[in-house]
Amino acid sequence: MIHLRRATAGLMMRGTDETSGSLFSYVDLEARIPARHPLRKIRQVVNEALASLDADFEVLYTDFGRPSIAPERLIRASLIQILFSVRSE
Repeated sequence: MIHLRRATAGLMMRGTDETSGSLFSYVDLEARIPARHPLRKIRQVVNEALASLDADFEVLYTDFGRPSIAPERLIRASLIQILFSVRSE
């Protein structure tokens, strides 16, 4: 579910970066991934990098229109696709 962010001038059309693993699954993914798995470190580094880009992403979105998918989610999905050689076809 995409929620709108509140901006000083009104609503922004940039979707929020929500991580709700329980929304579509009864399996707790956090419990299934070992504590020392490399993906945990990669996620930490990626989250820090994306947090530093938040202001840059924010200025790219308008105050009107249809809400988008958060760019952070798209970047994470692309990284998983690359890391696991998932074909896009």
